[in-house]
Amino acid sequence: MTIGAYPLDLDRTAIEKLGREAVEFLAGWLAELGSAPASDYDHAAELSALVRRPPSGAPGDFGALLETFRRAAGQGVDTAGPGYLAYFPAGGLVSAALAEMLAQAANRYTGVAQTAPALVAMEQGVLTWFCDLFGLPAGAGGLVTTGASPATLSAVLAARQHRLGEDIAGGTLYVTEHTHYCVAKAARIAGLPAGRVRTVPATGRLRMDVAAAAEMIAADREAGLRPFLLVGTAGTTDTGTIDPLPELAELARREGMWFHVDAAYGGGFQLTRRGRAALAGVGEADSLALDPHKSLFLPYGTGLLLVRDPALLREAHAADGQYLQDIGRMDDLPDFGNLGIELTREFRGLRLWLPLHLHGVRAFEEELDEKLDLAAHAYAELAGDPRFEAPWEPDLTVIVFRLRGGDEPNRRLLAAVNDSRRVYLSSTTIGGRFFLRLCVLSFRTHADRVAEALAVIREAADRCAG
Repeated sequence: MTIGAYPLDLDRTAIEKLGREAVEFLAGWLAELGSAPASDYDHAAELSALVRRPPSGAPGDFGALLETFRRAAGQGVDTAGPGYLAYFPAGGLVSAALAEMLAQAANRYTGVAQTAPALVAMEQGVLTWFCDLFGLPAGAGGLVTTGASPATLSAVLAARQHRLGEDIAGGTLYVTEHTHYCVAKAARIAGLPAGRVRTVPATGRLRMDVAAAAEMIAADREAGLRPFLLVGTAGTTDTGTIDPLPELAELARREGMWFHVDAAYGGGFQLTRRGRAALAGVGEADSLALDPHKSLFLPYGTGLLLVRDPALLREAHAADGQYLQDIGRMDDLPDFGNLGIELTREFRGLRLWLPLHLHGVRAFEEELDEKLDLAAHAYAELAGDPRFEAPWEPDLTVIVFRLRGGDEPNRRLLAAVNDSRRVYLSSTTIGGRFFLRLCVLSFRTHADRVAEALAVIREAADRCAG
């Protein structure tokens, strides 16, 4: 069948035929994920050339186009597969993908509530549920973004506007060397010089040193600067470490500063008992960024910004134009275009709403509890092997380790592990030393793949230790 045999506005028969073929393709593809390579670059150049070809004026064959997509998607790193243990896996729930298909087909505009009030209410309901989950007060809100990075930008803009006003001279914010670089990037976009992003020392446990932060803030005030934003992290990218959130919240309150928490990775663990204990104090944040495409297994491009007072987002982002004079307010529904940096935005709420309602919250909690158990097991195995250093017990599901000795054997170890194509790890540098990094997070990763990863690491260590 060829798409070109039908007009762009497909009839029901054509939609059903395309849908059946797409679903059969998807089911077959997902069934092969467990045996597919964790990384594959064998035909990257050939496929890159193939997919760069311009479209023809004549119709194409849908099955052939799907096959081209399958081959192209198989190149590189399989971030959806069970062997992906690098960075933060994004499993890509099929239920969320189906939700996105429905949302994109409906193609409703949700920048203002008037154009799709019930869908905006659906998105607002999900946001309210997340605010309650994190212990934010009644009236808290936010918006669904494409990720924690734009969420962080909006948080920085709101903090700058609320704490500094129009004159931002001297505005200063505080991070550690382990804070995600999206904060510094957001500060630059918000007009703050690089020197106004102050790096607070970390403790031996890689957490922000609260006493050092207090001293830096006092010294900066004395020097005529204007400290306005303190950033804590609930799960750093390097090691998954959680900053002392209650103490940082207290410091921010005492100093009259905005307290932002980057929970891009760790936020989903708030669903679990152990996660809530580890993330104690997160509800004291003025703003909170998280990525459901990490620890809630949703497709890439799903972020959240939660704030104690949505009015402060409006103050920083809202604008108007004469061409909007026909747009009215809808009761208590938000106009999301006034809360963030996007005006044109798709309906993102369904990719959250449908999986949470379909699977039930308990299903997510059980998956995350399993990942915590698997990470603890992997850490115990690596820390108990005399060949390795594993200096920091994981707060969540990130383990960093290295062969004892210099960096070069560890670089060889990472290459050897990834060359296995059964698992894929990443690396980081801490204190000037090269570490391998293993993160257990995908809902498709279970005990068998973690055991295989440990076996691959040990076998590769035998070859690389010398």
